[in-house]
Amino acid sequence: MLKSGKPRQVRSSFMRRIGLSVALGSLLLAGCGASDRAANPDVLSWDVVGGSNRQQFYSSLDAINDGNVKNLNLAGYADLDTTRGQEANIVEVGGVLYTSTAWSKVYAFDAKTGKQLWFYDPNVPGEIGFNGCCDVVNRGVAVSDGKVFVGAFDGRLIALDAKTGKLVWQVQTTDKGKPYTITGAPRVAKGKVIIGNGGGEYGVRGYVSAYDVKTGKQVWRFYTVPGDPAKGPDGAASDPIMKKAAETWHGKWYDYGGGGTVWDAIVYDEELNQILIGVGNGSPWNHRIRSEGKGDNLFLSSIVALDPDTGAYKWHFQETPGETWDFTAAQPIVLADLKIEGVDRKVLMHAPKNGFFYVVDRTDGKFISGKNFVPVNWASGVDPKTGRPIENPEARWPSTGKDFVARPGAFGAHSWHPMAYSPKTKLVYIPAQDIPFGYKDDAGFKYQKGRWNLGNVSPSNLGPGTPDEHAAAQREASGEIVAWDPVAQKAAWRVRHPFPGNGGILATGGNLLFQGSPDGSFNAYRADNGEKIWTFDAQNGVIAAASTYTIDGEQYVAVLAGFGGVFGLFSPLVHDPHVRPNGRLLVFKLGGTATLPPYERPDMPPNPPAAEAPRDAVARGMLAYAGNCIMCHGGQAWSGGVIPDLRRSAVLPDRNAWAMIVHDGVLKDRGMIGFKGKITRAEIEDIRLYIGEQARILQREDKKVGR
Repeated sequence: MLKSGKPRQVRSSFMRRIGLSVALGSLLLAGCGASDRAANPDVLSWDVVGGSNRQQFYSSLDAINDGNVKNLNLAGYADLDTTRGQEANIVEVGGVLYTSTAWSKVYAFDAKTGKQLWFYDPNVPGEIGFNGCCDVVNRGVAVSDGKVFVGAFDGRLIALDAKTGKLVWQVQTTDKGKPYTITGAPRVAKGKVIIGNGGGEYGVRGYVSAYDVKTGKQVWRFYTVPGDPAKGPDGAASDPIMKKAAETWHGKWYDYGGGGTVWDAIVYDEELNQILIGVGNGSPWNHRIRSEGKGDNLFLSSIVALDPDTGAYKWHFQETPGETWDFTAAQPIVLADLKIEGVDRKVLMHAPKNGFFYVVDRTDGKFISGKNFVPVNWASGVDPKTGRPIENPEARWPSTGKDFVARPGAFGAHSWHPMAYSPKTKLVYIPAQDIPFGYKDDAGFKYQKGRWNLGNVSPSNLGPGTPDEHAAAQREASGEIVAWDPVAQKAAWRVRHPFPGNGGILATGGNLLFQGSPDGSFNAYRADNGEKIWTFDAQNGVIAAASTYTIDGEQYVAVLAGFGGVFGLFSPLVHDPHVRPNGRLLVFKLGGTATLPPYERPDMPPNPPAAEAPRDAVARGMLAYAGNCIMCHGGQAWSGGVIPDLRRSAVLPDRNAWAMIVHDGVLKDRGMIGFKGKITRAEIEDIRLYIGEQARILQREDKKVGR
């Protein structure tokens, strides 16, 4: 994991300067509240992640529409300082764009000219990157009370002055002795900043906390899974409900942390005065190890409603009882009012990893309906009365020693990428995907503090062996836009993509959907039928969802470009992996005249050691690599070009230089930790030999095709 050097001023190139004054925008910050967005979804700004408290990722703006989007072009751009993944949804308030970027950095730009107004670097230590399962990403900021709030990767919640970017206050929200991280965007509700955390793969216990916007003082905390019963109550808002939750757990889950991190989905339901949170996976993943294979394990894979003033429990709906496949419920939650069987219902809509689309009454958490929006083999459906999945018994990690290849699997039928709901078309637009994932019971599981603890030893997730097998597996994995009718619980139409990992979706009143792709394209589709009608070459994967806003009567669309995240780092199925330019802010308008500078891929041939490695060393190295390196460097020693391809490393042939990096940690400040004390020098050498043979395979393939 390589972190860029010291922060630098970004370069911007907006072509027109029509100014709404920044001073006026700053004055508006103190008076602009999230409540305005719930009451009036037609306001012209985009002042919270998702566009409104309902998080529909929809704007009624229609100056850019399906009739003139062909004239949409780049108005300007700003280069960022890293190649890591960019997942933030940009916030626009008073003519200022606020966004977080990888490594939890925060920028403010003039929304029309692109002039950088300020920059803040929280200086997250590079070695903390090892604690992240899914890249050092950040999904956005909250703006309120004249402040910009961001959750830092190392667990801090930070408040900045919105006019200057100067630090106002910061608070450590996590135990620094445990591998917690923060990648999700904070939300503001009733004078409080709400933030969760991540780390479910590493053995932590999840919770969500609220802090006073003015002082940073903690107001309440709600734990999502019970703790060690011997230690008694936590003194938290969750204490009264934890006795009930503990009845659904077995064994000594608390020794493993339990999981249940609230790493993304947090919604303020202003109409019903409640905070809705989406709870993550269990830790370890394997239910047999975590809870003796028994119990529903509340509140894993659940949506939970809390009182925003006290954090007290109100209700919950559990989507995957006894979760064992990394089927989180932390995907974006969308609020809406739907007429169902002639009755107006206040609902939440959710398309989590497990492949089922849920409509739930948000007044009491009662299940309304659910249907799979992608092919599902781990369950045959959901019970129409309770919403509980009707499981395939073979899916629970068979003890036969064989893999169960689930569809969907841990990558999810829908992951963090925002889906959109258009009140105009009454359709939900889901960035769905199909990526098989293998599960195999780890009979010899031993908990390792601060490391991945999945209980899964399926070799299929390392990726196919031969180039032909790899190409076939890539063809098998795919993505799509699913336009879903939430009342009829069926697809209105689908647009199939040739590969998974596509970006979040923005829907507009101009009958448009905007979505990016890992291949570097940023695209517009008709919202009524899915026809692609515009595309732009961003030179880098676009996985974040776009935002849109109007200034002086002119509509803009803004998005971050930068491929990364869990698919970009972990999956061996990334299409056309290559080194990309640094991430960018891109802003578009009708008649824009800016252009990006040309980009040529660097020529980086494979660099295997001179001598072939012994087969037994390669076999040992594969296992050591899978246990220590795969989460950052990918299933076959490459990660889609997001971080350096180890098969092409200049130090790969040099045993001593390799050990200085991997064992001694000479590059820890750049994100590549040293493994001294974690694995032996002999294992580190075996890893080098395994990667060396992967480089040799690539070299042979290059010669075969004439590269």
